[in-house]
Amino acid sequence: MGGEVVDHQWANIHQDMLNEIAKRIHSYDDYLQLRLVCKQWNFKLQKIPNNKVPWLLLPVEEEEDIFHIKETLDTPTLEEKGIHYLTLPDMQHKLIRGSCYGWLIIVSIHEGTIIMLNPWTNVCFYLPPISSLPNVTYYGDDECIYYYEQCKVMTGTVDANKFLVWKVIINSAPTNDNDFMAVAIYTGLRLAFYKPCNKTWLEIPGNNTYPYFEDVIFFEEKIYAVDYEGQLYEFDSKTSAEPVGGIHEATPPDIVTLGEICNIKYLIGCDDGSLLMIVRHLNMKEGQQNRRYYDTVKFDIYELKKNSKEWSRIISLGNYVLIVGFNASVQMLASEFSNCKGNQIYFTDNLVEEQTLELDGEDYYHGIGVFDLEAETCQTVLSDVKFSCPPVWIFP
Repeated sequence: MGGEVVDHQWANIHQDMLNEIAKRIHSYDDYLQLRLVCKQWNFKLQKIPNNKVPWLLLPVEEEEDIFHIKETLDTPTLEEKGIHYLTLPDMQHKLIRGSCYGWLIIVSIHEGTIIMLNPWTNVCFYLPPISSLPNVTYYGDDECIYYYEQCKVMTGTVDANKFLVWKVIINSAPTNDNDFMAVAIYTGLRLAFYKPCNKTWLEIPGNNTYPYFEDVIFFEEKIYAVDYEGQLYEFDSKTSAEPVGGIHEATPPDIVTLGEICNIKYLIGCDDGSLLMIVRHLNMKEGQQNRRYYDTVKFDIYELKKNSKEWSRIISLGNYVLIVGFNASVQMLASEFSNCKGNQIYFTDNLVEEQTLELDGEDYYHGIGVFDLEAETCQTVLSDVKFSCPPVWIFP
């Protein structure tokens, strides 16, 4: 009798207290078990855990539609502990080109479609196809003609589908009325945007002639982008017709290149209104059997405080970690990560040009790892695993 009373009391636990319990569950398996405690808990708790802990999506080549979801980078191999298996619909010949608000942005190599997929529910939305990009003048079954800078390029449609879209972000999770906005970096040069009323990608006006964009984010109802020189661009995303803006008045930071082959820049918007520019320095190397890869040498971080016109370099993140890649990069407290310490950068690979060569038969090693800012050391992981497309961070 007493047991029945206790069970009844737990079953009718207050929603706020149940939510507090759920916040402290970091494992997706444990969260599923929590929902299965009783019917009432299963009804009260969301199907997808409402937390900020990132998961690493690992598209393993040998298992066509089976994606591994790894909770953290605690171990350097694909061990069973911390790995969950997720079946996504028809992922053959697909490339992931973005991850925002728990949604994946996926390009079909053969069809040229761009799909937003929720990997937890398999709900999807279609964005305008590659054929509708502003620089594409002809798109047929076997041939695509587009402009790269001021040069007219003629190539096969499959090759165009691999290369034209570099990264796609959204400003919010889509709802039934499709009330969201998307921005794409296409051909590595330009920015295009999509709103629900549009049937095509439209170019964002107001930027310099042919800047080479490396990252773009939504932040505080603005669109911020950074080019290869570290120049920041700002556009108002709330204007009715198209985003309006251009070059930000802040001059680029003084980035020391260290003689590396290249560097990649990422943008992150912080809770205090400041912007971070993360510069990832890389060197190209050759591994076993002539496999090419880019070795991450170090990271530099620059901060642009709210209403400031000057970037300043910061040497420590304190208790924060950064997570960068094809996903919308984020800053988060280390305490929200299981078994994680602060002052680290978690990174995945987003070198689109190199990935395109790999799809054409040339082996390429995907750089994934953790950089410790205090020790200035880099731990790479999963270097021996063959992926069908680059891993990406997702947030349930």
